[in-house]
Amino acid sequence: MAGGSSNISRKGAAAKAAPLLLPAYLWLTLAIFLPLSAMIFFSFASNMPLSGKPWSLTLGHYGAFISSDIYARLLLTSLRLAFDVTFWCLVLGFPAAYVLAKVLKGRSREVVFLLVILPFWSNGLVRVFSWAMVLRSGGILDSILNAILPFKINIDLMYSYPAVIIGLVHSYVPYIVLTCYLSLQAIDDSIIEAARSLGASRFTVLRRLILPLSLPGIVAGAVLVFVPVIGSFMEPRILGGRTGTFYGTVIEDQFVAVYNWPLGAALSFILLAVVLLILALASPILRRS
Repeated sequence: MAGGSSNISRKGAAAKAAPLLLPAYLWLTLAIFLPLSAMIFFSFASNMPLSGKPWSLTLGHYGAFISSDIYARLLLTSLRLAFDVTFWCLVLGFPAAYVLAKVLKGRSREVVFLLVILPFWSNGLVRVFSWAMVLRSGGILDSILNAILPFKINIDLMYSYPAVIIGLVHSYVPYIVLTCYLSLQAIDDSIIEAARSLGASRFTVLRRLILPLSLPGIVAGAVLVFVPVIGSFMEPRILGGRTGTFYGTVIEDQFVAVYNWPLGAALSFILLAVVLLILALASPILRRS
């Protein structure tokens, strides 16, 4: 009897929540599932169905990925880029999140927190071109160092792999800071004080207490950074130049320059499949965290 009443109450709660959930699910259907369905259809078309040219269903675009090793090599390069950017975002973002959550208080925390989220307030192109002004030969970084140092130097990082890393880290490190901040903020300070009073060193507290308890924020931030960086194209295109050819830039070329939407759609869904495979392999860690 109790089980039946609980089921009835659960159904009643779901009926009350349906009007609130319907707009969100309707928006998701229109903004995500319909475009994805269209792109899946385009990926199997020999030509764009709306171009007026004859077309048929084919697996040739997926076969092009298998037959040509250049796409696989570019995908591996993009995976390496995503791992590097995620690593540096964690190295820079976790200490900043710890300082925000456990060291700073009051107005100083608000100021630093504002500086962390400041990149979200500017356009992505503005951020990338700002780094181009800083990293190029004779740019801002060169001018500052030559004004300070007694000897002449020329630091030209433009159109290089480190420039792409710098631009992407600047764009995505706030995600790490925000997610880790929420996890660190939830850790009770009395637990840390108890560990310190029992003789644990700062490194031991960090390794045995803070890192395990903040693992959900670390994993969530890493996923938020890793997934979009694999398919990034704006920072590699502008800051990398000829060395910035990655899987995402090839997909962009298919849609913007070559107008080969079927191949671009097929490459996009191959990338989606690889990302889902990586997340599936990492699901035990995600579930545990």
